[in-house]
Order: sequence, then structure tokens, then C-alpha cells
Amino acid sequence: MNFLAHAWLARGGSDDFLYGNLIADGVKGADLSAWPAAVAAGIRHHRRVDAFVDAHPVVADALARAPREQRRYAGIALDLVWDHFVARRLELDREESALVKRCYCLLADRPAPDRLAAMMPVLVEQDWLHGYADFAFTCRAVARIGRRLSGPNRLAELVPWLEADYANLAADFRCLWPAVKAALEVPDR
Repeated sequence: MNFLAHAWLARGGSDDFLYGNLIADGVKGADLSAWPAAVAAGIRHHRRVDAFVDAHPVVADALARAPREQRRYAGIALDLVWDHFVARRLELDREESALVKRCYCLLADRPAPDRLAAMMPVLVEQDWLHGYADFAFTCRAVARIGRRLSGPNRLAELVPWLEADYANLAADFRCLWPAVKAALEVPDR
């Protein structure tokens, strides 16, 4: 799961908790004592979501369908594809989302960890969270991430598979998302 899915699952929590979920990929290590308690709880929640998704049999099946040469990178691509399906489910291609606005306000008002500091303003400015509703945008985002990795862009090489396997990935998401929500969605407080 990527930013949008994590935000959706955390939307019932406080702003600090949601912020922790949004920045968790930029935070390394188990010691979260430098963070306010609710932000640290959000970081831990994000990590639980990632562990649950990564261990889910639906994800294993999807990864097994990925081209063998790029399979090592397919999990990164799938995280963005899951956000695409969340965006479609939330109809973010048709209307502005209060949740997305809330996320953007949090990201604009608070500094992100160094690893995400340069990316977050671009994410907000270019409205990536609404953009994920467009599959072509999502595929371009997959390829952009691949440019940041060393060596050949293995993520860009996955785009033809993502396009060809779209119907199967959509079916995977329809199985995966209810399980993730049932296990990890934070109720409104």
C-alpha cells in the first residue's frame, strides 16, 4: 500500500496519527522516541499494514505473475497499483476528497523526514493522491520511482506487465482490500 491507502486506513485517527502513517516510509529504525506518541503510533500502524499486505496470499500470487527478471521490484509497483484501486474506489477522478485535502494540509504544515522532504511538496503540488485514480498516471509514477534506483529502471520495465495484468490485479485488490480494512482500518474517534 502507498500513501492513499495508508491515509484511508488511518483517517479515523488524530492528525498526528495520520501524519505518522504518511511519513512512515521515511522513518528508519525501531526507536521512535523522538516522535510524539501519536505520530509514533501512526508510524507503527503503517508498518503493520505493510507487513500484513506483504504477507497476504493475494500479494504472493500477484508477485508470482510478475516477470521473473523484475519480480524483485514488483512489490514497489504493486504498492502504487493498490493506491490506484483505492483512488478508483473513492472516485477521486470525479470529486475532490476531504481526506486528500487533510493529508495535503498536514504535509504542507509539517516537515517530512529527510528521505521524503524533497518529495512531499511535489506530491502535494502535483496532486498525486487524486492522480492515482488515472492508471496511466500511476504507471508513470512507478517508472519515476524506478529512475531513483541505481541501475536499469526495473520498475519501468514492469509497466507493460501491469497494463496486461490489470484485470487480474483488480480482482486481487477486490480480495485484498476488504481483508486489510477488516484487520487494520482505524475507526473514527
